[in-house]
Amino acid sequence: MNMQNQHRGFTLVELLVSLVILTLLSVAGYRSLDAVIQTRISVAAETRKWQQLTFFFTRLEHDIAQAVHRRVRDAGGQSQPEWTGHAVVVGEDDAELIFTRAGITDQGFALLPPQRIAYRLEQGKIVMLRQPSPDQAERIRPLRYPLLEGVREFKLRYLDTLGNWQTQWPPSNSTGGLPQATEVSLTLSSGDKVTRIFALQ
Repeated sequence: MNMQNQHRGFTLVELLVSLVILTLLSVAGYRSLDAVIQTRISVAAETRKWQQLTFFFTRLEHDIAQAVHRRVRDAGGQSQPEWTGHAVVVGEDDAELIFTRAGITDQGFALLPPQRIAYRLEQGKIVMLRQPSPDQAERIRPLRYPLLEGVREFKLRYLDTLGNWQTQWPPSNSTGGLPQATEVSLTLSSGDKVTRIFALQ
């Protein structure tokens, strides 16, 4: 029997070359798959961020649209403006924006009384504070509702009747009333800056 007619197997060099090619193809495939996964994660995070921003601004716009001319009394019995804007927050129950809004319908039946609500930046979150009643009672803490995470800065300006933007409200030459409009500026942890202007009725 002629030994040259027998089938011969792969040599060691051929096996090594095949393994190298297979490894390179596997690495290329893994990198492509990883790029697709990372893109999906990034798109999902970006979508979630803008959904949360939309929810926050929709909620804020709804509350501002319901602002009413209703002065309140603080825990010490002192009269406070219906709308207050602080450039600097002092105290854990203080806020950048505080105002009185009309009462909402309770489960579709009775109309609740006006509410005192506030928006403040707290540990990277925009938190809404709501008093059980417009006039604050002693030792009654506001309820807190986190609305938006990942916020670095929360700044507001207020448009007066002369068309000037004020960084606090009421202005130094006024004792109260509502501004003509409110500008809300957010700087997110990602570095994105978002500004919206809401007109008051």
